[in-house]
Parts: sequence; C-alpha cells; structure tokens
Amino acid sequence: MGEQERPRRRGQGELEAEVLAVLQEAPGPQGTAWVQERLGGSLAYTTVITILTRLLAKGAVTREKSGRSFVWTPAADEAGLAALRMRRVLDGESDREAVLARFVTGLAPGDEQVLRALLERAGEAQPEG
Repeated sequence: MGEQERPRRRGQGELEAEVLAVLQEAPGPQGTAWVQERLGGSLAYTTVITILTRLLAKGAVTREKSGRSFVWTPAADEAGLAALRMRRVLDGESDREAVLARFVTGLAPGDEQVLRALLERAGEAQPEG
C-alpha cells in the first residue's frame, strides 16, 4: 500500500511571513481574498483572516474598512516582524536586564559586532538632552 502524501504543515511564524511577503508585493491595500489567492489558495479564507488579525495585533499590518470588509497593508517586513516577536518576548519577562544580558552573551562574535555598531549609531542619532 502506498502512503498518501500530505501537504507539509506550516508553522504560525512561517504563515505570517508568507502573508507579509504577499502584502509587501501588493500594489496597495488588498482584501483577504486577494491575499488568499496569492498564497495559492491552499489556505482557508478563515485561516488567512486569522493570520492577518494576528499580524494586526503584532503591529505588522494595518487595516481599513472597505465596504463590508477590510483591506490590509503591511506595516513591517520580515525583519520587522521578527523584531516585534523579540520585543513581545522581552516585554513578557520581569527581569529585562537578565534576559538582555543572556541574549548578548549568547551572540556569535559577528552578531555581537553588528549589535554594538547598531547601538552606537542609535546613540549618535538621539538628540542630547
């Protein structure tokens, strides 16, 4: 007996990234059906709405009323979405300093140098008070 091939199940983060990528290629705000179609139609309409609503809650997309439904616009790219996830995790911790310290000490040397350079640039960009 041959095994039936089932489509690979994608994780929430992967689906969110796919939806964001589709919206970033859009010529403007788009409806849920448009997003569903660009994803290949493999996801149920309600699943696409759920993903868009999660992205809205994370600040990665915006929506506006259009007739009886909504149109969606990306507010963040994949890097922005990852940053939002990181911030949400950090905001959920009581000892932010300890979490940040562990994060920094766990970075690869190249990543640590990038972070140092970014922090320096951010410090230079802030007006003196």
